[in-house]
This record gives sequence, structure tokens and C-alpha cells, in this order.
Amino acid sequence: MLSFEEYIEQTFFFEAFRARLDDGFSTQEFLTSIRNELLATTQLPLAVDFLLTDMKHTGVLSAAMSRIGHYFTAFQTFVVAESEREGGRFDFRIALEILTREAKYRSENPPVQGLFFYQFETICRNRLGYDRGLEVMIRDDIYNDDWKTWLNILRRQVGLVDLADMIFYRSEFYKQKNETATVIPLFGEREGRIAFATRKRDPMYLFSALSRHLGYPSVPRQKHVAAEENLIPVLQRRIEHLENRLQLIEEELRGGINLNRYIVQ
Repeated sequence: MLSFEEYIEQTFFFEAFRARLDDGFSTQEFLTSIRNELLATTQLPLAVDFLLTDMKHTGVLSAAMSRIGHYFTAFQTFVVAESEREGGRFDFRIALEILTREAKYRSENPPVQGLFFYQFETICRNRLGYDRGLEVMIRDDIYNDDWKTWLNILRRQVGLVDLADMIFYRSEFYKQKNETATVIPLFGEREGRIAFATRKRDPMYLFSALSRHLGYPSVPRQKHVAAEENLIPVLQRRIEHLENRLQLIEEELRGGINLNRYIVQ
């Protein structure tokens, strides 16, 4: 775990990163300019220098982040890597927003339960893959051995067993209802009550209730652009292509295509 100041600076770093991308900055331009704005008493300026140097050779941020795992967590690297994956649909700006909220939440000394729900909901809502996502969560030092054992169980059973049931059976609320229970509770009474009340329902109802009652940040999601906003430009381009193709077909039927208009004088 890093110090309070490190998470404050990380929050500023990820937030400024997204804002300046919207302003037209490239990643290299941002990394070059942001260093002087960061506190020199933290390790983040050194991390930024390493990111900038490595990115000039690899072209991606996640590769450099994975090499300084003592500073960036495996979950942070995983989120960035998914946004950089070729052919993926996970937006890099959404990844930066996720990391901004997580860093801010970590700076508030959050309970481990809240951080677990935020990270796991991030994986679910953005479809980042349960197996790989839970694997990187296990590598986070905020989780002790009991948590890591349970996360391995969750990794094997997610999708087969209701998530609300798994939380309920490892909560203080379940232990109160079953005094003979021998499992070590990982969740408090409130989490157990909420999980019990949302059993056999959509897991998103569970996450929504937990966020309201536990106060962990809401997870950013992909914004779907309405089809109507892009419909007219798309139709215009398609009509232009059809007109050009019809013109070529008509010329071919009349005796051949006139290639003179394509020849530069």
C-alpha cells in the first residue's frame, strides 16, 4: 500500500490525463508536461519518467506499468491493458475515469470490502473477463490470505453460484443466523443483509444497493452514442458510394469506363 499523498497525486494524474486527451494532447505530450505539476516528494514523477521512456519503445502504457508493479497495482495495469487491447471495445477514457475514482477512494483509507465491490463491479459492468480480472485482484496487497483464498473460490465458481449467496455465506449476518458456522466472515452485517435481500436477482441490483449503503464510488460505464446522431452522415456516405458505383456500371454498359478523369494531367 502506498502513502496517502501518493494516491492524492495519482487521482490528479489520471484526472488530468483524461481532461487533456479531450483537449487534443497526445499521451507523450501529456507525460512530458505533467511531471512538473506533480509533487517531487512522491514517487509518481519517477514513475511518469519511466512510463514516458518505455512508451517511446513499446507504444503502450500497460507494458511499462507492469514493470513497476511496486507502484502501480496489478488491477490498475489490467484496466489500462484492456483499454489498449487491439480489437477491444473498452475505451481508454473510461479506464482513466475508473482509475481516478479508485485512487481517490484509496486515499480515503477505504474498507477492503468497499474496494472489492468497486473492482469486481468494474470487471462486471465493462465485461473485462472474470478469470483474468479476479487473478489480478488476488495480487493486490490490500487483500490478506483469507481474502485471497476466497477470491480463488470466487474465480472458480463465478457464473455457477449466485454472487449474493457467496457474499451472504461469508458475512457476519450469516454467522448471527447460524451460530455453528465455522467459516471466517469477510463481510460485515450490512453487506450480508443486502446480499440476502438481493438473492436470485440481477447482480447489478446487488451492486447498486451496496454502493448506496457502503458509499464506495459508482463505476463508470461505456456511453452508448445514440444511433440517430450518426445516422445522417452514415447514410450520406453510403449514398455517395452507391452513386459512384452506379455511374461506373452505367458507363461500362454504354461501352466502357472513361479513365481519363482519373489521370492527373
